[in-house]
Amino acid sequence: MFCACSAAYQDSPPNTTVCAVCMGMPGALPVMNRKAVDYVIRTGLALGCEISTLTKFDRKNYPYPDLMKGYQISQYDQPVAYGGCLAIDTDSGEKTIGVTRVHLEEDVAKLFHRTDDFGESYSLLDVNRAGVPLMEIVSEPDMRSPDEARSYLTQLQTILRYIGVSSANMEEGNFRCDANISVRPRGSSELGAKVEIKNMNSFRAVHRALQHEAERQVRAVKEGEQIVQETRGWDEATGTTFTQRTKEYAHDYRYFPEPDLPPLVIGECWVLDARQALP
Repeated sequence: MFCACSAAYQDSPPNTTVCAVCMGMPGALPVMNRKAVDYVIRTGLALGCEISTLTKFDRKNYPYPDLMKGYQISQYDQPVAYGGCLAIDTDSGEKTIGVTRVHLEEDVAKLFHRTDDFGESYSLLDVNRAGVPLMEIVSEPDMRSPDEARSYLTQLQTILRYIGVSSANMEEGNFRCDANISVRPRGSSELGAKVEIKNMNSFRAVHRALQHEAERQVRAVKEGEQIVQETRGWDEATGTTFTQRTKEYAHDYRYFPEPDLPPLVIGECWVLDARQALP
């Protein structure tokens, strides 16, 4: 996203498509990838979004070992696209799901957790994926079942492939889903605390994880437990979710404007060219 390294990281030997920028070396400065911005504009248009005339990048700070700089260059309050929608098919007919925003950020490195012959655990770090352009599409909380979530994902995948912005293969990691789910009493309009589920690598896994988590939350509420906002992982083998960490709020990331990148003006001609490039 901010350097000239190849984005074809899947088939490359570990730590070979790297440079000073994506490794987060001191003094290395980012340079914006125009094509990636163009693809996000196309996606926003395909989803009926408004395109921001002025957008910017921000630093999202969190101390994970797969985050090379200790912060991620992302977008906070001025995304490239916002306010769209996506029509999906449900058992009761067509339904419109709101699209909150489409923003652009950089991907992180990849951790491989291993155990040696003596039972000692260790982790390996592959930096190839760090810095690859990552487009995040955030939906409104309009889906009411695992079936609707799966329909949304399959429709979204079809659109991304059709407009040529991504191969969108979930098994290869270039189409990912972090699913937020909450429950509420029937008839209530107030959403409960949301739980984010990660580690899902297929539509089937997303569907199963949401089914399990809905049942877990309903059971917990009926037993008098309080649902806390957290991030949970999905264990495909056991068909269960497990706690990973307490879910952060926006202020926990200490967002501030990225000082090494100027604000980006998206002119009418750029948007027009992107619209004409759509099939």
